Amino acid sequence: MDARAALTALGVTDQTLSPDEKTCLDQNGYLPLPNILSAEQVAYLGRRTDELAALEGADAGKEVHQEAGTTRLSDLVNKDPVFEVCFTHPRVLAAISHVLRGDLKLSSLNYRAALPGSGLQGLHADWGGAVAPGDYYVCNSIWLLDDFTAFNGATRVVPGSNRSGQLPKDVMPDPAQPHPSEVILTAPAGTVVIFNSHTWHGGTLNRTDRPRRGLHSYFTRRDQPQQLDQKAYLRPETYARLSPAARFILDV
Repeated sequence: MDARAALTALGVTDQTLSPDEKTCLDQNGYLPLPNILSAEQVAYLGRRTDELAALEGADAGKEVHQEAGTTRLSDLVNKDPVFEVCFTHPRVLAAISHVLRGDLKLSSLNYRAALPGSGLQGLHADWGGAVAPGDYYVCNSIWLLDDFTAFNGATRVVPGSNRSGQLPKDVMPDPAQPHPSEVILTAPAGTVVIFNSHTWHGGTLNRTDRPRRGLHSYFTRRDQPQQLDQKAYLRPETYARLSPAARFILDV
């Protein structure tokens, strides 16, 4: 199986994204996709991630990354079939594929909840060096399990920075400070925001009394290492339930 066959099997066509959506991704470096998750899916995912965080305790997120002031979970591919939507949804895959020019695999599937009084990140790109416009290696998606607001730690992005050929640290004295062109990604729960991971982005400070929760299904080109080695971690029972196309997306 190749990427085109896998994407077709998962319902992706050339018309899955509109021309305007593709242009938005190309020009701005991000694209909100509303109503990808139903209210019922949002509620279940919220309960399930809360359960997993409580179960794993101090070990939560260790497979990939732990971060002060947040609750993290990793290796979600193995932890409930409900998370499969995060790497098989056709609208999401179409957007990721557009950024990565059809050359994609899941790098990791994680959860991040910015806790009250925490969550601020400096602007950054998810790649170690600057790239030429169009030569992209990584693309992420944020699955909103809570409404993202200007007050609860929503992600900020700098539109068009994917085409800058620069990194924030190279041009900003302090990437933790606001950027004059930044946009806060505010949207209701159930939205998925696709962002080219070369677009400058970062979490903002959660100024509310509740965690701000989101899932991240992160993709990379197939010639690059995964953030979490899916083949090394994949459990036999997970492999057995996945379709051949989903296995291709995981590179297993």
